[in-house]
Amino acid sequence: MHQSPAQRLRTLLAEPKIRVMPCCFDGLSARLIGAAGFDLTFMSGFAVSAARIGAPDTGLISYGEMVDTARNIAAATSIPVIGDGDTGYGNALNVKRTVKGYAQAGLAAVMIEDQVAPKRCGHTKGKLVVDRAEAINRVRAAVDAREDGADILIMARTDARHGHGLDEALERAAAFKAAGADILFVEAPKSRDEMERICREVPGWHMANIVEGGETPALVPAELEAIGYRIVAYPLTLLSVATRAMTEALSEMKAGRHPDGTLLPFADLRRHVGFDAYYEEEQRYFDRRE
Repeated sequence: MHQSPAQRLRTLLAEPKIRVMPCCFDGLSARLIGAAGFDLTFMSGFAVSAARIGAPDTGLISYGEMVDTARNIAAATSIPVIGDGDTGYGNALNVKRTVKGYAQAGLAAVMIEDQVAPKRCGHTKGKLVVDRAEAINRVRAAVDAREDGADILIMARTDARHGHGLDEALERAAAFKAAGADILFVEAPKSRDEMERICREVPGWHMANIVEGGETPALVPAELEAIGYRIVAYPLTLLSVATRAMTEALSEMKAGRHPDGTLLPFADLRRHVGFDAYYEEEQRYFDRRE
């Protein structure tokens, strides 16, 4: 029986094991993640903002740009995609529209967070959160959109650890769970002990977010699974390695050299982009000509 993206994600998360989730920012990165054998991916707002508009993740990218990118990503891969819905792009009714739009784009889940708009990357300075009542209402609105027929899971994120401490973050996570959130995400815990408290004190499916150079300890997946996490996201890894490769190649070209040693063979590049699959499918129709 065919399962929707949301149903496939539920099936994955029901299994008592951690899922490693490299994060994508366009159709090609999503395609590569699926081809490498990963079970799911996440459309990173930081990475999409950087790749699509060349700007930092400080609320500059719009809902329209994000949902358009989500549509392209979902079309490029068969694995479930979780999408960064930021603050929902407005009030509770905007949150509902965001959730419905992401579901229509083909995503399996949408993340809604409790930051003040314009939001910030969770591992950079200057982020603030709305009061607890408004944060819970955002999650309620997202859940209402799901209950109204949007076939999508709700990930509820809190950034309250930064300015209000872990206790407040845990209370918000518990309230989000009670409001109907499917997945919980307490951003930027600062120690293993804090990560253990998150999973122990608020039962449910939790996501760990590992930002290289960020505030959260970069525990390996096996350690995170033992603590109780169900997903571990790597939001910037692919963007970081791609940016480094491009800047190094540009430095070589600026110096009058060509970066031949780091290039993919052209045949491999064509295969990753999808030419081989295209030609194979194209041939089916040539073979049927009368």
